[in-house]
Formats: sequence, C-alpha cells, structure tokens
Amino acid sequence: MTDLTWGLWELLLKGLWLTVQLTVFSALLGAAVAFVVGVARTHRLRSVRVVSGAYMEIFRGTSALVLMFWIFFVLPVGFGWQLMPMWAAILALGLSYGAYGSEIVRGAIAAVAPAQQEAGIALSFSPWQRLTKIVLPQAWPEMIPPANNLLIELLKGTALVSIMGVADITFGASLVRNATGQSAPVYTIILVMYFVLAFTLTRGMRVLERHAKAGIGQAPAAKSGGLRRTARVPRQAEAPRDVPTTGGAS
Repeated sequence: MTDLTWGLWELLLKGLWLTVQLTVFSALLGAAVAFVVGVARTHRLRSVRVVSGAYMEIFRGTSALVLMFWIFFVLPVGFGWQLMPMWAAILALGLSYGAYGSEIVRGAIAAVAPAQQEAGIALSFSPWQRLTKIVLPQAWPEMIPPANNLLIELLKGTALVSIMGVADITFGASLVRNATGQSAPVYTIILVMYFVLAFTLTRGMRVLERHAKAGIGQAPAAKSGGLRRTARVPRQAEAPRDVPTTGGAS
C-alpha cells in the first residue's frame, strides 16, 4: 500500500464517491418502483394486478447487466436518444431492484390484519385513506429489514457499472492495479471500502426501523446502564404453614 501515491488514492476516493451516488440514485428509483408496483399488486382490479405482476416477473428474471447494455446500446436505436453510461446504469439498477422490492412491499401489505381494513371501511375511509392511514403505517416497519438486505445487494451490484466504463470503485481499482502492478493491496482496500459503506447503510436502516416501530407503538423498552428497567414487586411475608398459630400469647 505504500506504493500508492496520492494521485492513485484520489482515483479510488473519486470512485468511492461515484459508487455512493450510484447507490443513492438507484435506491431512490428502486424504492419508487417498489412502492408503485407493490401496491398495484394488491389492487382490487385484476388487470392492474396482472400488469404489475408481469413487470415484476420480467425485471426480476432479467440480468441487470444485460439490461444496462440494452438501455445503453439498443434503446438509442429504437428511440434515437442516448443516455450517459451512469444514468443508463442507474435506470437499469433501479428498475431491476425495484422489481425485487415490490415483492417486499406486497408481502408487508398482505401481512396487515384484514380486521384493520374492515375498521377503515367501518369508518367510511376511501381506499386511498385506508392505504395511507392504516395499512402502510403498519406495513412500513416490516419492510425495513428485508429492504436493508436488498439495499446492500444494490450497493454490491453497482460494481457491474465498471464494465461500461463508469469510474466507480471497481473501475478505479482496475486502473490503480494496472498502474502499480499490485493486486492484493488494491483489492483489499476496495473490499474494506465496500464493507464500510455496507455497515453504514445497515446502521442507518436500523435507526430507521426503530423510528418506524416507535411510530406504531412498538418501540423497545427503555434501557438504563445497558439493562432493561423492570419493576420489582415485593413479596409478602407468609407464615410457615406447618406451625400452628394461637389466639393469645403463651
């Protein structure tokens, strides 16, 4: 690692920043797609469920890398406009991982007790009001743990963009390795970088999960000094059962 000059380190750090951008923008697009498609898959109209289900199956069963190539190389042939490699990668990752996320949204919504929906109908709530005021607030905390795993997979999936020449961490590491002729230190560095990013995302999602559960009254019990506070009820003294009692003093 001592052979890495500041210029090579700067190349890796620029790749790190680009990987962060790819992850954030792809996650935002994927979250929007996941919510729209996931909610649509629970719609009362069969046609809406069929269309959203077809989207989920097609994009979930398609390689994200091939989709990137299709968007970047094939799409301009049919529509006459060209996306930059970075935005083509964001579009491909967002659409692909959004399809996976839609199943998380659908499952969390389906897990809400039917009695909650019936309560909304009894209160004369519209379908939109039942979704936003009853269903989603209860389903949201259940979405976060699997969404955390999917977000980590998305972070690691951004390495695919290096094949298209996008200067992410992996692409920068390849340039540094070619310049120094050293593989072990360079790839060890980017492994650590990916781990730090993944760990940071996980901690952030844990905080989000706690806030989401607190919003519906599922916050963990308060802790003091690392121990849960528990109330102790004093036990009443009992007279020994095998000793007879007398009415007066002996």
